[in-house]
Amino acid sequence: DGHVLRCVRDQNGNHVVQKCIERVPPDRIQFIVQSFYGNVLSLSTHPYGCRVIQRVLEHCTPEQKTGGIMDEILREATQLAQDQYGNYVVQHVLQHGGEEERRKILATLAGQIVILAQHKFASNVIEKCLTYCGVKERQIMITEMLGTSDENEPLQAMMKDQFANYVVQKLLEVCDEGQRDQLLSRMQVHLPNLKKFTYGKHIVA
Repeated sequence: DGHVLRCVRDQNGNHVVQKCIERVPPDRIQFIVQSFYGNVLSLSTHPYGCRVIQRVLEHCTPEQKTGGIMDEILREATQLAQDQYGNYVVQHVLQHGGEEERRKILATLAGQIVILAQHKFASNVIEKCLTYCGVKERQIMITEMLGTSDENEPLQAMMKDQFANYVVQKLLEVCDEGQRDQLLSRMQVHLPNLKKFTYGKHIVA
């Protein structure tokens, strides 16, 4: 196990491990995959390890992924989303994973959507959630962004933020007509004020 992990973290060795995962039949590389169990968080937050984990998600059997790999990604989704390398692993699951996995990721991130949307790395994950999650999940996110009062401070803060403004743009792009009307009616009030902010101008446009 130690040898495999050492290879994964090595500048050249990681390419060898990636090729093994891509080319060798899954049943022959169980020892490689097994060495990742319990180490998914540390590997996903490593510049080379995150690539290897993504290859596992692409090429290994559902049985190999479900137990030791996917469970840990889903459990640590919030921490991974905020990491410069880990965010790519979460994005990969959102883009290529199943509906149930997407639902679980959103359930983990729920309650922190606005904060994560304003984070350099996590904002990319939130954009992917909006793009690939279902209508029900999208509504959970919208409700969070609109806030609990008519002041809709969360949405206002997001529109002015250097990262979250892209999330708002993505939201307007992917939501259905009813959701768009709901958002635009709440945003209307802030349009004159938004023009004063560098990032707000993107939304106004």
